[in-house]
Amino acid sequence: MIATLSGIVKSLSPDRAIIEVGGVGMNVLINAHTSSSLAMGAPAHLFTSLVVREDSLTLYGFSDEASRVLFELVQTVSGIGPKVALSILGALTPSELAQAVNTENISVIEKVPGIGKKGAQRLVLELKSKLSDFGHGGQRISHQPVWREQLASALMSLGFSAKDSDEAINSVLSSVSQEDIASMELGDLLKLALQSGKK
Repeated sequence: MIATLSGIVKSLSPDRAIIEVGGVGMNVLINAHTSSSLAMGAPAHLFTSLVVREDSLTLYGFSDEASRVLFELVQTVSGIGPKVALSILGALTPSELAQAVNTENISVIEKVPGIGKKGAQRLVLELKSKLSDFGHGGQRISHQPVWREQLASALMSLGFSAKDSDEAINSVLSSVSQEDIASMELGDLLKLALQSGKK
């Protein structure tokens, strides 16, 4: 699976970009938020999710890891596919979506194009158990491994409090050795932490 993409922006619009990687132009679907972080002719680094269908391979790109993980998580909700998931993350930041889910604020979510009231209710119902109570951020603690700081930061951007993110990370540590963690991608660690952080 293609998890990240680094190259030069050759074409850019609000919903897609062509990134040239080693002489090959990769067509990546993006939202307006990601588009605004890119510039024509400039180097770009995107976190990506490859969606495989019988008749197509579609690459979706995000400017940060939390958005990519949440994009994949939102698609676990019945009735929500990649296009609607991309639309949700274009309208709401990961922390805004986490807050709306955890406070059951249906009206914020149903304003997203293509979701509607029933879709918003389903999203809250199915995702609430996967995201902890919304925290008000937290300071980074020094003298920690870089991966732990990055993972804590990603969890808090998804709505975990500092305490809950710490508990989720400790749970990951109890099931995966330090050596294995050091060689794992942040996205994989984040998925493990989300699974262990379920209420």
